Amino acid sequence: MRIAQVAPLTEAVPPKLYGGTERVISWLTEELVEQGHDVTLFASGDSETTARLAPMWPRALRLDGTVRDPMALHMLMIEHVYRRAREFDIIHMHLDYFPFSIMSRQSVPFITTLHGRLDLREHQPLFDAWRDIPVVSISDSQRRPLPQARWASTIHHGLPTDLLTPQPTGQPEYLAFLGRICPEKRVDRAIHIAERCGLPLKIAAKVDPVDADYFEDEIKPLLARAPNVEFIGEIADHQKAEFLGKAMALLMPIDWPEPFGLVMIESMACGTPVIAFNRGSVPEVIEDGVTGYIVEDEIAASQAVRNLDRIDRAVVRRRFEERFTATRMAEGYVDLYEQLIMQASPRPRLAVA
Repeated sequence: MRIAQVAPLTEAVPPKLYGGTERVISWLTEELVEQGHDVTLFASGDSETTARLAPMWPRALRLDGTVRDPMALHMLMIEHVYRRAREFDIIHMHLDYFPFSIMSRQSVPFITTLHGRLDLREHQPLFDAWRDIPVVSISDSQRRPLPQARWASTIHHGLPTDLLTPQPTGQPEYLAFLGRICPEKRVDRAIHIAERCGLPLKIAAKVDPVDADYFEDEIKPLLARAPNVEFIGEIADHQKAEFLGKAMALLMPIDWPEPFGLVMIESMACGTPVIAFNRGSVPEVIEDGVTGYIVEDEIAASQAVRNLDRIDRAVVRRRFEERFTATRMAEGYVDLYEQLIMQASPRPRLAVA
């Protein structure tokens, strides 16, 4: 198939550091190329891919301090894709609802994967207006606020089998928190859980400018009072295997309807169990008592830490290989692409004299 992948310009594909959506797009694109498809990636010019790169801006917008209106560049990219639409059999968008209006006015089938939260009030009239546009959810729980949307499929994220692997280590000695520091990720809970258990906690996370005040006012004082906690900052992909592989468990004490939670399958790839709060997609990803524990509060999370010896880390890795690889993800999308192309194909009609 001739496939267009259209990525946000915020981060490169793959991102240099943090960036879950762009990372998933990269894994999907590379797997589609590996399977023999003709793929064009619309992304920032500093992206790296074996597909045909269509650069829409020289560098990722998060790294380009000269750009003051990122939406202008995204709208321009959508127009470029619209004008080139007939070069493709299928167009796969990763820009949420931004392409809906213009792309619904052309005939090439397109699909949009919704990567973010969908429980905001303003989403209701928007998806009422575009009920016929096929969209993909990254978890079944993500769909719940918008039953009126045309859900074409749920396709869980997957990552390359050999990207993150279990590390040959001694006895794991610390708990881990990986991702982003913001109110909904609740790193404060992770600190409290580690204190309850009397264990070290290592935090590898970025702080976005929008969350800088939260970090300074709420989290920094906790770090100052917690000698068992080490704040590492943002880490890259090549550092994750060691960081996660040497941890007793990944703590994911979220306080929002997480659409997927890529960090969970990154941890599973390393054979490291996950202790996650029962929010959003968590019950779809974590198998309680098998790949980690699903908990309701800090007390239950502390008890789960004490029961980690019941989790077989080899089984955690095996369940990742069975459920959350990039190959499995790409196969799900290819099946969906074929369905949409078939639906859009003109059907022969028998003329009766």
